[in-house]
Amino acid sequence: MADKKAVAIFGATGDLALKMLFPSLYFLDAEGHLPAELAIIGFSHTELSEADFIAQVRSSAAERASEEFAEDAWKRFAARLRYVKGDLEAAKDYAPLAQILGAGECVFYLSTSPDYFGVIARNLKAAGLAHKDARIAIEKPIGHDLASCCRIENALAEAFSEDRIYRVDHYLGKETVQNLIALRFANTFFEPLWNKVSIEQVQITVAETIGVERRWSYYNSYGALRDVVQNHLLQLLCLVAMEPPASLDPDSVRDEKVKVLRSLRRIAGSDVERQTVRGQYRKGFSGEGRVPGYSEENGGAASDTETFVAVAAHIDNWRWAGVPFYLRTGKRLPVRNTQIVVQFRAVPHSIFPHHDLIANRLTIRLQPEEEISLQLMNKTPSLDRGGMRLKPLPLDLSLSDAFKRVRRRIAYERLFLEALEGNRILFVRRDEVEAAWKWIDAIVHGWSERDIKPAPYTAGTWGPSAAFALTERNGHSWYE
Repeated sequence: MADKKAVAIFGATGDLALKMLFPSLYFLDAEGHLPAELAIIGFSHTELSEADFIAQVRSSAAERASEEFAEDAWKRFAARLRYVKGDLEAAKDYAPLAQILGAGECVFYLSTSPDYFGVIARNLKAAGLAHKDARIAIEKPIGHDLASCCRIENALAEAFSEDRIYRVDHYLGKETVQNLIALRFANTFFEPLWNKVSIEQVQITVAETIGVERRWSYYNSYGALRDVVQNHLLQLLCLVAMEPPASLDPDSVRDEKVKVLRSLRRIAGSDVERQTVRGQYRKGFSGEGRVPGYSEENGGAASDTETFVAVAAHIDNWRWAGVPFYLRTGKRLPVRNTQIVVQFRAVPHSIFPHHDLIANRLTIRLQPEEEISLQLMNKTPSLDRGGMRLKPLPLDLSLSDAFKRVRRRIAYERLFLEALEGNRILFVRRDEVEAAWKWIDAIVHGWSERDIKPAPYTAGTWGPSAAFALTERNGHSWYE
C-alpha cells in the first residue's frame, strides 16, 4: 500500500468513528466517489484483531445503511480497511502506520478528545507523516477556551501548514446549511431585504430531546456554551449574517464569516445577566417516558455545567445594527429541531382594517427534516361581501419531497470528499475559531464574575423561564 492515497482515522473505535465516519466512507465508496487505490486505516488503543475491527465497521455500516446495504459494495470497502493498535501519545506506535502509508497523499482524521490533537500532530511529524501531501482534519471543540485553543493551534502549526489543516464543524456539511448560501446569493429578491430595514429579528435553535447520557464526563467539562454555541450556532449565524463574498473561493467565504464574528458585540459584566441564560435539566418526562436529571446521570454528583443556553446577540455593523440574533440550544427539550427563523418586519401600513397582518417569516429547518418555508399572507377563497379575508400560508420547499429519489446524506460524506480533494470551503479557518472563542470567553468570565449558576428546568420543557424573558423584553417570542 506504500505511497497510495489513504484516510487514517484516529479514535477509530469511538462512537463518532463507528456511527458516522466509517458509514460515510462506505456510502462514498458504494456510489463510486472514492479513488480506487484509497486505503482506510483505523488507529486506536483498543485491543482488536484486524478482523474484529472490520466486523465492527461492518455492523455500523449495515445498521446505518439498513436496506441500502449491499454485499458487493461492502466487500470492495472491506478490502480497503486496515487496523493499527497504538497509544496516541507513544511516538513508537506510529511506525506501523508509517510503514502502511509511506509518503502517499493522506488525510489524518482526529476523532479524539482535543487534548490529543497537539501530541498526535507532533507524533505524525516525528514519524515523517506530516509531509506536503498530508492533511489533518480535527473535530470540534478545539480547546476549552481561547488560551487552550491557541496552544493546540500552535502545536498543529508546527507540523502542518494552515492550508493543510481542516477544522471540522459537521453542520457545514449539511445540505440545508449549504443551501443557505444558494438561497441568499442565487436569488435576487432576498438580498435587497436582507438587512435591518426589513428584518426585525433572527432566531437560531439547536434543540435535542436526548440527555448527555454516556457523554457525561466529556460534557461536564464543556457544557452547552462551548459544545454547541461556540461552533454550530456561531457558524449558522455567520452564514445568515455575512456579506456577499467575492466568489466561492474558500478564503473569500471565510473572510466574510470572520468579519461577522469580529462584529459581534461583546457580552460581559452585567450584560450577561440580561443577554444570556444558563439552564440545567432536572428529571421529568420525554417521548421515552420518565428520564433522570443531569446530576442523576452521574450518580447524583452536583455540577454547575449548563445543558441549556440562550443568548441575545447583536452584530454591530451597518447591515445588522439593532437586529437581535437569538441563539438557543439545550438537551432534554420537547422536540429535536434545528432551525433558523428570519422574522421580517410588519408592513408599514395595512389597508385591511379587519385583519391583524402577520409579518412574513422565513424558516429554514436543518433537522429532523430539511426544508425551507416562507410564510405569506394570502386571500382566503370566498364570496364573502364583508371584505377580503386573509390567512397566513406557508410557501414550502421540502428537500425530501423535491428530491425523493436522492438519499439523505450524512454530513460527513461531503466533508470527507472535500478534504480528499483539498477543497477547504466547508472547513473553518484558524482566525474564525479564535474570534469565536474570544466572544465565548467573555460570557464565561461574566458568568463566573457574577456567580451565575444554571437555572433548573424540567426535562421535556423549553428551558428556564428566564429564556422567555430574554426575548419578551424586546417584544419577541421564541418560535417553536
